Amino acid sequence: MYCAYDPALSWEHNCIRGPQFYGADPMVPAVPLKRFLGLPVCSRFGIAAGILPNSNWLLPYARRGFDLLTWKTVRSEARACYPLPNWVLVDDGGRADGPVTVMDRWEGDPREVSSAVCFGMPSFAPVQWRADIRWAAGQLLEGQLLIVSVVASPQPGWTLDQTADDYALCAGWAVESGAQVIEANLSCPNVCSAEGSLYCDVLSSVRVVERIRAAIGDVPLLLKLGVFPSDERMSEFLRSVNGIANGVTLVNCVTREVLRGDGVPVFGEQYRRAGVLGRGIHQATVSVVGRVRELICRHGLSLELAAVGGVSRVSDAEALFGAGADAVLCGSSPAFLPGLAVEMKQLHPEW
Repeated sequence: MYCAYDPALSWEHNCIRGPQFYGADPMVPAVPLKRFLGLPVCSRFGIAAGILPNSNWLLPYARRGFDLLTWKTVRSEARACYPLPNWVLVDDGGRADGPVTVMDRWEGDPREVSSAVCFGMPSFAPVQWRADIRWAAGQLLEGQLLIVSVVASPQPGWTLDQTADDYALCAGWAVESGAQVIEANLSCPNVCSAEGSLYCDVLSSVRVVERIRAAIGDVPLLLKLGVFPSDERMSEFLRSVNGIANGVTLVNCVTREVLRGDGVPVFGEQYRRAGVLGRGIHQATVSVVGRVRELICRHGLSLELAAVGGVSRVSDAEALFGAGADAVLCGSSPAFLPGLAVEMKQLHPEW
């Protein structure tokens, strides 16, 4: 099966070579401008933090009509990627929870693919990513939005204030480099340190978000979230960040056991549970987006909602917009379906 990212090669190797496409760039349909987070955009459709680690990846996808472009999460220090494997195809057996099983290959429709990832939020050094963002920002077309995802890199013994300051430092650097929107990644299923589940602690999240807001001024701020343990906690979080952040991005994968056929965890025992994405999480995402929209409306919140999860066909995006999303982002599917944005614009120029 075609994939623009080669999972047999290291993350660093893939970053250098960029996505591998077949044929010439497609003709992207002209569509009227809309607004997202108060900014003009050609479409409210794009790519979530994941497969766009540098300009080698971001600009080719921009040329293919993806307009909301999220730079993969950056840090205040260089961070190596976890060892291979980092990205595997999986079979969920048609179940919404429980273990998933690694597959050697996929022969079916790429729109039906589910996969699991365990990269550990690697990052180039700030001097490198700041320069690269600055250059890429100048190459985008009118109506394309550069979103930069940032995360802290807490060290042993750090206080919450030190973690918040590290988030704010990265966010400020990203804005100085040309980011039009900041996404604070408050959730990652594949790290064991504090930044991986910060969103579950509402009071701590608010302190971090306030510190980021002070660093970036009026620049729009999204918060990337995982699955909350309860709707009550989700409601408390949304009400607490309203007026500080401008929106939320969710869902950041669904965590499940990822096992080989013999029951051995493919990413090692420490990461027996890892982030699953693709077809297998779409219905869960639609459900979460609907509940978040209902809470936003019930409490009169001013938050916008960017939905992520299993979008590989027009009907998937339609379901998420119908559930209340203001924008729809793809995680892994553009690696398998690089023409997806063109297809969306042909059939739904109003998106």
